[in-house]
Amino acid sequence: MKQWLILPAMTLLLVGCGSTQPPVYRPVQEQPKPEPKPVAVTPEKPTQVHELKEVQDDNFDPDYMYPETPQRKHKEPKPQPTAVSTPVVTSESMGRDECIAMIGQEKFDKYTQMLGSENAAIKRCVLMKSMK
Repeated sequence: MKQWLILPAMTLLLVGCGSTQPPVYRPVQEQPKPEPKPVAVTPEKPTQVHELKEVQDDNFDPDYMYPETPQRKHKEPKPQPTAVSTPVVTSESMGRDECIAMIGQEKFDKYTQMLGSENAAIKRCVLMKSMK
C-alpha cells in the first residue's frame, strides 16, 4: 500500500523538477547617473554706491502715536453676606449630633466653614453615610 502512495509522489516530484527551463543570463544594465544639481549662484555686489538720506523726525506726535484709550472700570466684587446663624434644619435621616459622632467635631467645623452652613455639612455627612 505504501508503494502506491510513494510512486505517484515521486513521479510528480520528478516531472516538476525536470520540466523547468534553464535560467537565462541577463547582463546587468547600467543605470544612468543622475545629473548633479546646479550650484546656487550668488549675485554680484552692486557697482553703484548709494548714500543714505537723513531722516527727519520732527513730525513725531506722541498723542497720535499713543492715544489714550478709555479704560474699563474694574467691577468690585459683591460683598458676600456674613455668616448669620441660621436655624439648623436637620435632615430626616441624620441630625447634627449623629454627624459629629460619625466624622468628629473638627471635620464637622471644617465642613461647616468650607460649605457655608451646618445644613450643608449635615448633607455631606448623609452623602458620606450613603456611600459606606
